[in-house]
Amino acid sequence: MNSSIIRFILGNVLKTEAVLLLLPCLIALIYTEREGIWYLPVAAACFLLGLLMTRRKPANNVFYLKEGCITTALSWIFLSFFGCLPFYLTGEIPSLTDALFETISGFTTTGASILSDVEALSHCSLFWRSFTHWVGGMGVLVFLLAIVPLSGGSNINLMRAESPGPSVGKLVPKVRYTARILYLIYLGLTITEAILLLIGKMPLFDAVCTSLGTAGTGGFGIKNDSFTSYSPYLQWVVTIFMILFGINFNAYYLILFGKIKSALKMEEVRYYLLIIVASTAVIFLNILKIYESAFDALTQSAFQVASIITTTGFSTADFNIWNETSKVVLVLLMFIGACAGSTGGGIKVSRFVILFKTVRKEFTSYIHPKSIKKIQMDEKPIEHEVVRTVNVYIITFTVLFVLSMLLISFDNTDLVTTFTAVAATINNIGPGLEMVGPTANFSFFSPFAKYVLMFDMLAGRLELFPLLLLFHPSIWKDLFAYKRSEHSFKKRHKSV
Repeated sequence: MNSSIIRFILGNVLKTEAVLLLLPCLIALIYTEREGIWYLPVAAACFLLGLLMTRRKPANNVFYLKEGCITTALSWIFLSFFGCLPFYLTGEIPSLTDALFETISGFTTTGASILSDVEALSHCSLFWRSFTHWVGGMGVLVFLLAIVPLSGGSNINLMRAESPGPSVGKLVPKVRYTARILYLIYLGLTITEAILLLIGKMPLFDAVCTSLGTAGTGGFGIKNDSFTSYSPYLQWVVTIFMILFGINFNAYYLILFGKIKSALKMEEVRYYLLIIVASTAVIFLNILKIYESAFDALTQSAFQVASIITTTGFSTADFNIWNETSKVVLVLLMFIGACAGSTGGGIKVSRFVILFKTVRKEFTSYIHPKSIKKIQMDEKPIEHEVVRTVNVYIITFTVLFVLSMLLISFDNTDLVTTFTAVAATINNIGPGLEMVGPTANFSFFSPFAKYVLMFDMLAGRLELFPLLLLFHPSIWKDLFAYKRSEHSFKKRHKSV
């Protein structure tokens, strides 16, 4: 394993985080807040450590998917640890475990919080919470590929390890240009949403933080009631943009370059929009009697469906009080999630489409044993390797989900709370039901349970395998073996 390239990329990640940590300092200057001072030493520590790690460039720039997965997992752990320190040092979150929980929840775009009074935070910390969503939404390594020239033709392995969905490809021949295109689309949608929110008379700070949270489909609100107090216009703007950020960004690329027909042919996007319409209709009919007008019921149902399926986690209502049918629909949406190649979490619509097509193919083979039919998506045959990967993912997801539930159950919470707490974290959603509902938080869990949920958040955001690979003994064996061989090579080179 090429440990030198892993070290080099991790160093660049830390230097990038150091620059990003300066933005809350700027917010603190605008609002004359002392809390912003604590972001400076953390930024300095990140930059110095990153500088040490990138001082020597790796002799070998080639790395494979294995290195990509390990680099991705370690990057997110480093990013979260250093990102949580300002919360802890300012005293706004006095527990390091809670500060780490909040930060991992931010970077993984989960939006699950341990805070009971969000509005007590300083503006700079509120901004940093929302900004972690934006950074984590598209991925820090995708951002790194867009701005830092990493040589070597294996950069796609970083994108594959970090980007959500069963398969990742290049939009253009060079990975760096692909990353830039993705971030330009991402930035453009974020700015557009912020402008529309400002038109609706939302305060500038609120508009910026809300746009950052929506873009990353994260859901950290800056108000204690999340989004309840905002006007219907603002709620509809956020609803539409939550849905837009849950769409595969390849569709936007195709539209941007005039290939609208190709974008419309994307099955996953069509199914995704169909699920949203059907779910909204079911919930609308079930909650119609609760609200004063049909428009209010439609607003609430559309907002919550968009929030849950895209795994954003904003809320405009306490859906804990809705009837069982509505709650079951929302729980199902937690698992379905958004499109692959979007900023949303969950299992992804594309995986479910492939899964159902696989089941249908098996049924056909029972009826017509001699028939040979390939599964297709977007009028293209799906390779057996992709189908196998989807099946393995679903099995791994189920095992991890059951184990997490078992571990969380030691806190002796009720079954609905335990089930939805794991579902909300592993699918990067935020709110669940009962004790972790939209009006509650995760602060009551024990430190052990919080670390289990933190693991779930990271695993869910990184598509399980990059994080799980860290626990494979052969990975560390290969890593230390490479270090020894590298050391002996340098020793022989010096003697010559």
